[in-house]
Amino acid sequence: MRAAPTILHLDMDAFYAAAEQAAKPSLRGKPVVVGGIGPRGVVATASYEARAFGVHSAMATAQARRLCPNAAYLAPRFTLYREVSEVVMGLLGELSPLVEPLSLDEAFVDLEAGGVEPSSAVVRAVGERLRRDIRQATGLSGSVGLAGSKMLAKIASEQAKPDGLVVIEPGTELELLAPMSVRAIPGVGPATAETLRRAGLTTVGDTAEAGEAELVRLLGKAHGAGLYALATARDNRPVVAERDAKSVSVEDTFEEDLTDRTRVELELARLADRCVQRLRAAGRSGRTVVIKVRSYDFSTLTRSETLRGPTDDLGVVREAVRRLLDGVDTTAGVRLLGVGVTGLADYTQEDLFAQAAATAEAAADAERPPTAEAEGEPAPEEEAGRRPRRWIPGLDIRHAEYGPGWIQGSGVGRVTVRFEQPWSAPGRVRTFAVDDPALEPGEPLPLIRAAWEQQPGPPEPPEPSGQPEPSDPAVSSGSSGSSGSSGSSGSSGPDTGPSAREPSERPEPDVGTRSDGQPLAGGVSG
Repeated sequence: MRAAPTILHLDMDAFYAAAEQAAKPSLRGKPVVVGGIGPRGVVATASYEARAFGVHSAMATAQARRLCPNAAYLAPRFTLYREVSEVVMGLLGELSPLVEPLSLDEAFVDLEAGGVEPSSAVVRAVGERLRRDIRQATGLSGSVGLAGSKMLAKIASEQAKPDGLVVIEPGTELELLAPMSVRAIPGVGPATAETLRRAGLTTVGDTAEAGEAELVRLLGKAHGAGLYALATARDNRPVVAERDAKSVSVEDTFEEDLTDRTRVELELARLADRCVQRLRAAGRSGRTVVIKVRSYDFSTLTRSETLRGPTDDLGVVREAVRRLLDGVDTTAGVRLLGVGVTGLADYTQEDLFAQAAATAEAAADAERPPTAEAEGEPAPEEEAGRRPRRWIPGLDIRHAEYGPGWIQGSGVGRVTVRFEQPWSAPGRVRTFAVDDPALEPGEPLPLIRAAWEQQPGPPEPPEPSGQPEPSDPAVSSGSSGSSGSSGSSGSSGPDTGPSAREPSERPEPDVGTRSDGQPLAGGVSG
């Protein structure tokens, strides 16, 4: 515990949702939910407008839709979030060489290591300046907590939300902590809280008064002693600039249970590819391969295999995944699959067997007769490319004539797009055929126009055509309709409305509706 509040904790406010509201003028002031938009999706972040309806992070999207049916349900755009995070982390790096990122939107900063005078007035001024700089550079708000320890700095930033700053003055820590729930202490989860509750300890003050010996008796030596120290405001954990990753993993939840064994194998192979890509991007290798299988009834099992040495070889990881799957029964149905690599190292040990197998496979390929693709017939990938594209609500899109926009919904062969930029007024909505050749996936625009103009030779995006009406919101908070299901495109039903080549020119008063007034299957309700 320091004698001055020189540890800063920054937590961006509803980061993903706030970034979407900043990027999409028509969603500002409206409930926005970012996360998986399918029937088995999970909420990543909810805007404060959506939180007023009871929506929160880690909630099932299906439940969120019942609580707040008129919210905009958008798929996450991690490219944008990482770009904004880099700007924010850069500002933190100007304050101190000791910055400990916890996620894209959260970090600790040791101001003392940056030479900041250890006084409450000075650190408060630094915190206020940081908040102004973040808003100027990104257009977003962040909450700042300042205290003499990491635990208290995080508690202070929680109290500062949204868009505030709280300093916990030295000498006031115990008084502040005493009435708080014991769950406010880092490391106290539901199980520990229940153990303490049964012993009559529900607040931090109760826990401190119980004494170290009683906590050790209830929780064990390590956990009990550590909990007592934190309950009495003794937290000497340093700010660590670099945190060594312990594992690399990826996983997917499927909208429908997988019962076909071949499909399970293919999905695991795809996950292995993504896992190895992340491993190589981090410049690491791993020795233990892990698979995760969650069944239809939410029962979850993991299987692992330790290799002879660290590797980042895709063939080695794939083969290990196949062997691990051999011992798992998937006939009842699988809702989630995951692949991970642990035991990370900074070097690889070449697998001679994998090299030999690769050489043999290459030789076998050379001896095979020409395939249909070599004879000029379309490959399966080309056939797949001819199918209607899948437009996901919330993602960026670009039209050859109207410029950049974002997808509001799609279904029955149509996709609805709102054309607007972060610095424009709410733009107009237009509807196109899903296979319109003028449409293509877009890239996120910077949230601040100055950042866009500073890019080398950027094409100037056209301003949204027409005068948007104030009564044409992206989300109608007074509507009783609910948003559709996932943003899949294509339907066996007949197309209605505009032709496949010409967009609808009329402004649409209800977002996410077709030209015949029926709701589109997308993330934004009418």
